[in-house]
Amino acid sequence: MLIRVTDEVLRTEEAVAAVAAPEAGAINVFLGVVRNNNHGRGVSYLVYDAYPEMAEKVMRQIAEEAREKFGLINVAVLHRTGRLEIGEASLLITVSGGHRAESFEGGRWLLDEIKKRVPVWKKEVWDDGEEWIEGPESLGMQQAPASMR
Repeated sequence: MLIRVTDEVLRTEEAVAAVAAPEAGAINVFLGVVRNNNHGRGVSYLVYDAYPEMAEKVMRQIAEEAREKFGLINVAVLHRTGRLEIGEASLLITVSGGHRAESFEGGRWLLDEIKKRVPVWKKEVWDDGEEWIEGPESLGMQQAPASMR
């Protein structure tokens, strides 16, 4: 299993290689990228911050749960931190399964659980301001630490 929080560019080929297996009939890739808008407001760039050791521990736990729940063969989860420009990847998830159904379902479940449970915070920066985003549009904890607000 490949689990990592990093400030380096996420490489899809690394994540695919990490989950490839002779018994895998399906490998699904999810790549979350920075978009230029959110709720009708123009976004200039994003900043992600995390508690890496805790984030990796929680991501590993979620990945194990997904493997058991959906019968996945392997999982890779990589999350980027730091300043990310429009079009850059912030989250990379790959899953392998014997068949497409479990790989699609397991990958979707894994993504949703990461968004709910992993301690990673997102700041949106606009032309006229910035804000640490909370809730369903943000990854991780429901509220960023006071030092980040």
